[in-house]
Amino acid sequence: MPDLFADIPPAQHRGPLTELTAESLRNEANLFSAAESTHPEPSLYGVSDGKAIGTYLEHKFRTYLTGKGYSYLMGNAANGLDFPGLDIDIKVTSIKQPQSSCPFRSIRQKVYGLGYSLLVFVYDKADDPETKVAVLKMVSTVFVEAQQTGDFQMTTGLRRIVADAASRGDSSDVTKQELMAFMESRALTSEEHELRALAEAVMEKLPEQGYLTISPAMQWRLQYKRVMEKAGIVDGVLSVYKTKSLADSSL
Repeated sequence: MPDLFADIPPAQHRGPLTELTAESLRNEANLFSAAESTHPEPSLYGVSDGKAIGTYLEHKFRTYLTGKGYSYLMGNAANGLDFPGLDIDIKVTSIKQPQSSCPFRSIRQKVYGLGYSLLVFVYDKADDPETKVAVLKMVSTVFVEAQQTGDFQMTTGLRRIVADAASRGDSSDVTKQELMAFMESRALTSEEHELRALAEAVMEKLPEQGYLTISPAMQWRLQYKRVMEKAGIVDGVLSVYKTKSLADSSL
């Protein structure tokens, strides 16, 4: 496999630095996505390893930000986020199967979200056999606020149960049992003390509507199809960049 970082020029910036914010990150992600969508990259030609492509794009975007004069706290294996100072992580995925993994911390993440926001780059890779270059067309770039990173089905069901119980005037014990039964049916956990604690937490603080599909494994498996569809339509799921063809098709 070729050195994917060889063709990424080192960041060069002279002058004062500007502190990176979530808003400026989204603005720069928009510009970066547009530029990357037409950039011919020889080192990516023939590369099908999604993890390698993701690492390449993340590295290139951070280099781009540094070159634009932004200062930010670098992520590392200990904190697990690309931008720990902003509580934001980057995810890069192919449109063919828009999903990725993230570390499992707690079953509560499926209810109350991951605990950080996501900047998701969704690409469609095209190889040109004549010129031996590849282009990563950014199909969609989406920013998901931390409060909306819970599981769609889980949060929808929990919110519906609480709302229905309130309209019927159910007792707290009845509502708690229904919440526990629903979470167990969704294979969140079979431990009664965990189910009870989560049900009581939901009754005290209703989770926000989540828009990820989170599947349990050794790590959480995150699926992004719904956030791509909801970007720019619902609160907390922002459309950062979208190719013209995809934007037109949603009209």
